[in-house]
Parts: sequence; C-alpha cells; structure tokens
Amino acid sequence: MDGAVFNNPGMTIALALALGMIAQALAHHLRMPGIILLLAAGVGFGPDGIGLIHPESLGPSLNILTGFAVAVILFEGGMNLKFRRLRHAQHSIRRLILLGGFVTVAGAAATAHLVMHWPWKSSILFGTLVMVTGPTVINPLLKRLNVKRSVATVLEAEGVFIDAVGAVVATVALETALSPVHGSPLAWVWHVVSRLGFGAMTGGLIGALLLFLYRVRRLIPEGTENVFTLAAILALFQGSNLILAESGIAAVTTAGIVIGNVSSSALQDLMEFKEELTVLLIGMLFVLLAADVRLAQVTGLGWPAVGVVLVLMFLVRPAAVLIGTSFSELTLKERFFIGWIGPRGIVAAAVASFFAAAFAARGLQGGYELRALVFLVIAVTVMFAGLTGGLVAGLLGLRRPSQAGWVILGANALARGLAELFKQDGQEVVCIDSNADHCKAAESEGTRVIYGNGLRARYLLRAEIDTRRGALALTANDEVNYLFIQKVKKETKAISLWAALKSNSASLTTKMLHKSGAELIFGATVDVDAWDRRFNSRQVTVHRWQYDAGPPEEAGSSPMMARYPGNGMIAVSLRRNKRLSPVGDSLRFKAGDEVYFFVFEPEIDAVIEFLNKEGWRYLEQVDKNELTASIHRFEEGGD
Repeated sequence: MDGAVFNNPGMTIALALALGMIAQALAHHLRMPGIILLLAAGVGFGPDGIGLIHPESLGPSLNILTGFAVAVILFEGGMNLKFRRLRHAQHSIRRLILLGGFVTVAGAAATAHLVMHWPWKSSILFGTLVMVTGPTVINPLLKRLNVKRSVATVLEAEGVFIDAVGAVVATVALETALSPVHGSPLAWVWHVVSRLGFGAMTGGLIGALLLFLYRVRRLIPEGTENVFTLAAILALFQGSNLILAESGIAAVTTAGIVIGNVSSSALQDLMEFKEELTVLLIGMLFVLLAADVRLAQVTGLGWPAVGVVLVLMFLVRPAAVLIGTSFSELTLKERFFIGWIGPRGIVAAAVASFFAAAFAARGLQGGYELRALVFLVIAVTVMFAGLTGGLVAGLLGLRRPSQAGWVILGANALARGLAELFKQDGQEVVCIDSNADHCKAAESEGTRVIYGNGLRARYLLRAEIDTRRGALALTANDEVNYLFIQKVKKETKAISLWAALKSNSASLTTKMLHKSGAELIFGATVDVDAWDRRFNSRQVTVHRWQYDAGPPEEAGSSPMMARYPGNGMIAVSLRRNKRLSPVGDSLRFKAGDEVYFFVFEPEIDAVIEFLNKEGWRYLEQVDKNELTASIHRFEEGGD
C-alpha cells in the first residue's frame, strides 16, 4: 500500500504519532519494554512493511524534528534528576560517565574494527554512538524492575548525563572524520569540553531566568507556563547550537536540572506536561527512525554484527562499569547489575540517523551500515535488559523489598509528625503533596517527599507504591482522601489502606471507606486542618502509653477513640510484636500494646484521666531530641 495519500510529510508525522502512542499503550498492558513495539511498528508500517510511513518524505526536516524532540526529552530527563539523590552517588556517576564512557568508545571501536573489519574511522564513530544509554529506555525499565534506589539513581543519572556528553563527543568525532584537515587530539578535546561547558552555562542561565519568571506574579499569563517553557527550551536548544554547534543538548539538560531542583507552584504542571509530551515524542521518533532503516541494511551486516553486539553487552559494558565505579560506594553486586543493564535509546538512534545523512550528503560509503548496526544494538540491548533485568536483580538481592515502608498523601504538620514516628522506628516513609511549603518543610526534616498530585499514577510509581506496607491519606479534603484510596487500590493489590475523615457526611461516610477496603485512621474522625494549626502553634505533645486491660464490659465494643469525649487526642501509631503500625477504627487493643498519642496541650489533664480509666498506663513523654521541630515537645514536668 504505497499510494500518494500516504507518501507525504503530514500523513507520515500523523501516523507516526498515532502508532507511537498505540505501541506504548500496548507495551504497558503487556508489561514489556515499549521500544520493542515501537521499533516493530516503524518497520512494519514503513517502506519494508505495508508502506504507510515514509520518513524520506520529510527530507531535511526529519533532522530538525528529531533535534527538537531530543531536546524536550533530555530537558524532561534533567528535571527528574534531584541533587539530594545524586549527592550520595556523585563519585560513581562522574567516573562512570568519564572513565566508563572512554572505555565504551575504545572497546566498541576495537570490536567493530576487528570483527566487522571496518576502517578505524567508521569504528571510532560507532564507538561514540554506543557510549550513550538514555533515560528514554532506562527510566521505564527501572520502574518495572523495582531495583534499589542506590542502583536506580546511578543508572538514571548516567542515562541523562551520558546522552549529553555522548552526543557532543559523537558529533565532534564526525566532524573530525569528515574534515579534510585533522587537528591535534588536544584541539578536538577542547571542542568537546568547550561545547559542554558553553551548553551547561547557557542552560543554567536560562533555567534560572525561567525560575525567576515563574515567581513574578502575572508576568507569565496563568495557564501558559507550560507552552512558554516549551518555546523557551526549543529556542535555547536551537540558539545554543547556532552559537556553538551541538552545545544545545547540554544546554537543555542543564536547564532541566536547574528547574527540576527548585519547588514552585508552576513546576508540578510543567513536569506533568513534559512527561506527557515526552511519551508522545519518544513514540513518534522511534517509529520514524525505525522506518527509515531498511531491513536489508541490518541483515546485510551478517553474523559478525551479532558478535559485535554480544561483545559490547558482555565484555565492553561490564568493563566500562567496573573501571568507572572502582573505589566507589557501590557494592560488587550493584556494579555487576549496572554492568548488566546497558540499553541504548533515542539519542543513539537520532545521532546515528544524522551520521547516515551526513555520509550520504558527502557521497561516502558506510553511513547506512553504521546506522544499521546501531539500531541492532538498540533492539538487542533493550530486549535483553527487559527480559533478564528483573531475574538478575532478584538473584543479586537488589530488588526493593516488598511490604516495606509507607506512602502518605499529604505533608502537612500532622502527616510529618506521623512520618517522623515511623522514621524513628527505622521504617521508610514517602509523602506526596502538591503544596510547595509542605514539601519544603518535609525535606528540611529529612522526610522523603514527592512534589505532585497523589491521584496521578506516575507519582504513585515514584513512591514505589507496589512495594509498601500501606498507604495513608492525611489531607484536609475528605473527597481527595477517598479518591486516593481508590487510586491506590487500582494501581496495586494486597496493600493496607487508611484515610482521614473530618466527619461522617451525607456524601462520604466511614461505611463507604470500609467498603473501599480502607480503615478510618486514628480510630475516629479528625479535623486535619485543626491539628495542622495546633502543630504550627506548638501546642501538641507526644505521649507513649501501654494498654494493660480495659473494663471487661467494654472489651470488644466500639473503638476507644470514638468514646473519647473531646477532640484533643489522636492515637497515632501502635507497637505490637515489635512493629509500629497505624491505628485504625477496626483495631481492638490488647494487653501489652504500646501506642503513641498526639495530645492537644489544653486537654492534657482530660486525656490522662480518660486513658487511666480505659486501662492504660503512662510510659513516657517523647524526648525532645527524637522528633523534629514540627512537633512541640513535652516539657519536663508537663504531666
């Protein structure tokens, strides 16, 4: 089917966009790497398939479109890199990019020269192309594999930074190969360093300028922040390239890192917009670039090409990682796993296509073979990592443990107080909140927090919801709490759920909460806003009590918290069998249970009198140095 209606630029782009989204949606349901179906869609609907997509109809515009798409993808990747996560692994990341990148280029070039019998010029160009990994394939893969955060951080950071470095190195190498007059090695090293440095400086300045514009009220019309940023990033990419060739990738990556590490009210919508746009562009690019590669070019490489890929996967990549992470904080198992996972992504494909076009424009041979081998590397490494990564991570003990830690919707003072108790017990806690002030307060107290909408699946995935003991909804909005519980149930199974309610209203009752599989947290309705104000005014103390035995006639009756006549006491967490857990309305206390209570200071005497009558024995006040400043400590002699 090769009618004129399909052989035009508009139809090619439209079909690539549609097929890209369909392939990624299907890959999500099949739980397989999306790039596999994207490559298959490109080949199946391209000239070698049924002939609906014709990348050649775009002409030179294909390179422009590819450049813009890569700019957006790497900007979004930079936004996801957080300084606080990189700080611990910065030594490994730096050496992995510099030393590991050099080993990859040298090893891949030598392999192509010896196995494929290519000239050194083409072999070195191949080495520069495959030094990158890329966030487009690494990040989705890591979300599926559920590996430990220490390993995931290194792989994510490597993917973003090595793309920027690798693209510049590859372009400088191409200029060297095509230049009739070759400069000294130092001159070409200077070309690489100067472009990366200029790009980083320019990107940092533009990122800081955008942050300033976000903070000036009404300067950017409300609702246009996302498209304004998109326009600025594309202008940054093209302008930086115009001033100093191929510095644009470093510029947009740096701008993303700068913006992504500052919490602002505009950032949440911007990140959501960029993530959605990135998914769209990744799908389109892989379909277009795969359709532009002919199967005959790949099969024409023969079995030696397969040998090159295997050497790259099992010798070059492990060697690059072992050398690049030597004397680092990573364990041998972590280094082995990082060496096992090395899929190539969109930047390798995009730059390889650019190389092929540059060779063809000069009438040189070898450009299409070079691109074909890179695409073979992409397909095999992605499929291999997707199929074996989970098994290897499990065998090495690098999977995140299941039933570990808690996810809390909300980072208000009440939520942070509960989070601190769990943290003091050695349990991990992740808060999700769209309030920038709440997030800053949580970060200052050392609590991991995700700035975003907890009703969105992407933020639940970042919180690793599928590996947690439970999820707690602690916002002041009852409806949001209920929707959060519903969303968590949809995303994962066999997880304990708790939610706060201000009161039993006509629209939302405790019975509805129970039908959703959740418990009423604290064992009674709670006004979260009121407790937030109490914490902020430092009128909350923390008590620890032990249950000895309640009156026989009340055993097994309604929850104790529902019987308390005031509203100045919260049963926050229970220690039973040496484990701290939330308190819900279905819980019946047993002899020996220890419970932490948050107590509103004006009601201290009433609380003590009530708990004594209920069969509780006071143990201690929480030491003032054990909790953060968000909780008002119980002064000496306060009881």
